[in-house]
Amino acid sequence: MKPIPFALPQRVSRSGLVSLAAALMLTVSASAQDKPPLKILVGFPPGGSADVMGRLVADALRQDFSSIVVENKPGAGGRIALAAVKAAKPDGQTVIVLPSGPMVLFPHVYKKLEYDAVKDFTPISLIGHFQFSVVSGPATQVKSVQEMISKSRTDPGTASYGTPGLGTLPHFMGVMLEQAAGISLNHVPFQGGGPANNALVGGHIGYKFDVVSETAELHRSGKVRIIAVTGGKRDTQVPEVPTLKESGVPMEATAWFAMYGPANLPADTLKRLESAMVRAIQQPQVRERLIQLGYDPVGSTSAELAAAQRADLARWEKPIKATGVTLE
Repeated sequence: MKPIPFALPQRVSRSGLVSLAAALMLTVSASAQDKPPLKILVGFPPGGSADVMGRLVADALRQDFSSIVVENKPGAGGRIALAAVKAAKPDGQTVIVLPSGPMVLFPHVYKKLEYDAVKDFTPISLIGHFQFSVVSGPATQVKSVQEMISKSRTDPGTASYGTPGLGTLPHFMGVMLEQAAGISLNHVPFQGGGPANNALVGGHIGYKFDVVSETAELHRSGKVRIIAVTGGKRDTQVPEVPTLKESGVPMEATAWFAMYGPANLPADTLKRLESAMVRAIQQPQVRERLIQLGYDPVGSTSAELAAAQRADLARWEKPIKATGVTLE
């Protein structure tokens, strides 16, 4: 079969086609400029709850940016990633998705913190609230909080619990539980929830404190057992697991995930990021996924996140000082 020859319509000249192509290129270029790239930093290793949240947010935001990259900068409980955001240009192209600990706990914990949690960052949006889990591993075979308390008292100082790092929210969940239950546990910090999971499953530590989503699948598979959750109500991921209060321990604590940018983001840039986040969290499939992972979706404004941070900074100050825990 002979190829069919292609000819321009008589009313369109070659010079006109060139002009049309140039105009289309300018339109595409202008459209690309309207949607800038975005880099989302995560201060913990791949596979953990912070990483899952960062990638969920990235997927939800793709329609508003020309490209999105999620970069893991693990270590120091998220402080390495925060340092990178603090040093980034305030152009709206570098942000961080993180749990509330580094923004509301660390200022009360560390003697010398590399950043000011209020002055060095711009609040963008509160993503959702969540609670924590108390998990026992094969090294203990403990099936309830009361059994954990009893075993810790009969064999004091031998029970160890892992967390994603020193000074993190799960670390203080452990400290608060020790005080509320009158027991003593040994804290073993890891660089993220994934490594702590490996140690728990391998029998190197007896317990773990972390967000529920970190160990829910391991719990369902029978490799570990979530014996309690820390919120005021049971978690939708593991509805059979009681709260600490239901287990006889007078303790309740929750936290949140949020997005921040560097300080001094221009007002129009902040508004663009804030609006994109609100739209993203309002998507039905995003809300459904967050609920499946044990979060109460929010999708707040910048002002609402700033207010939540101020309130939690004040709320955590007294309990943390009461523990006497300080870190260098």
